Amino acid sequence: MLIRIIYTLLLTLAAPFLLFGLYKSKPNKPKFGQRWKEHFGITPKLTSDKKPIWIHAVSVGESIAATPFIRALKERNPEQPILVTTTTSTGAEQIAKLGDLVEHRYMPIDFAFAVKNFLKATQPKQMLIIETELWPNTLNEVHKAAIPINVVNARLSEKSCNNYTKVRPLFNLMLPCLTQVLCQTDSDASRFERLGVDKDKLIVTGSIKFDIQISDEIREKSRNLREELGRNRRTWIAASTHRGEDEQVLAAHKQLLESHPNALLILVPRHPERFDDMFELCQQHGFEVVRRTTQEKVMDSTQVYLGDTMGEMLLLIGAADICFMGGSLVGDKVGGHNVLEPAILEKTIITGPSYFNFKEIVEQLLEHNAIRIIDSAYSLSETLEELWFNYDNKLGSNAHSWAISNQGALENTINFISIYNDKKRTSR
Repeated sequence: MLIRIIYTLLLTLAAPFLLFGLYKSKPNKPKFGQRWKEHFGITPKLTSDKKPIWIHAVSVGESIAATPFIRALKERNPEQPILVTTTTSTGAEQIAKLGDLVEHRYMPIDFAFAVKNFLKATQPKQMLIIETELWPNTLNEVHKAAIPINVVNARLSEKSCNNYTKVRPLFNLMLPCLTQVLCQTDSDASRFERLGVDKDKLIVTGSIKFDIQISDEIREKSRNLREELGRNRRTWIAASTHRGEDEQVLAAHKQLLESHPNALLILVPRHPERFDDMFELCQQHGFEVVRRTTQEKVMDSTQVYLGDTMGEMLLLIGAADICFMGGSLVGDKVGGHNVLEPAILEKTIITGPSYFNFKEIVEQLLEHNAIRIIDSAYSLSETLEELWFNYDNKLGSNAHSWAISNQGALENTINFISIYNDKKRTSR
């Protein structure tokens, strides 16, 4: 109890700064408008009288991962209402693409009063957390309301595990609240067990991110975009890049242009508020750049195509030959991003040395000769040169075959959730 009080006091002190970062107006960032109240538990009631399954997906990445899962749940039980919460407005924008399949609300801040008000308004029958977004007061209030809590597609890097160890007393408060933790890998399950999660609650289902379905529409749009960019141009994408990484990517592209003057870089910053800054940065470095949102014609002289839209990553990766995955050349700040999307799309994949968030996946891709790891902007341009010298996309083919062989986590996850629900009904 004392630990929870101390945590809540610290959260109260930190809340103004957290909220400032959340609400701060930034270019290309959707506004919260009057819906900011939902963060404090002032939550509108849902349209359905049935108790919903509540899925929490923090931001864009988790929302994208949750999308096929949500569609599969709805397919199994069309009458079951689904409530999705996100913390960010960019996550909300992604969920809005699901239309009438779900209702969206913003996640309340981790204060007991806000969570209680949220639960009173929404009356969920079950909580499913995508990946690992654990908040002590939220879990406690949901558990007290006798609502089962499942962590879906759970992952826990060694770095995150060590961080949780530093606040072990706080983590221990959350352990009794968890019903099931459906892990991506054996390593994730092992780390959760090290933190004290009961082994009986740990199930390895695989990563639902393997079960990416590329629609015919996206494939067609990718082909059309590639025609616009130039079918015979050497085209690579730097996906989900971060501040401090963009300069390295542009330096690599400048070096590449010396030997391949018609090479084209599709540059996609991770955060939409940086789109305008990235356009200016490209110009400052002397590149001829076209923004996707302007729909300007891409000329033979265009050197950088700036992907300044949200939710089109698959489409943009599909239009490239080689994909460099960002978040991997900025030290240990980020730990890389999801390399499964380019793998499913059969693209040659390059990543930087910092990929701890996807360590097991990258290592398995390495074992299957399906990825290249570089350590600097210089080695990035060298690797691009090498791959293009005799380009046959063997790495991409290997990545695709391996990714397809690992699909099935979506079905596993839904089955385990269904089994739990059946057991619960039987025990009543």
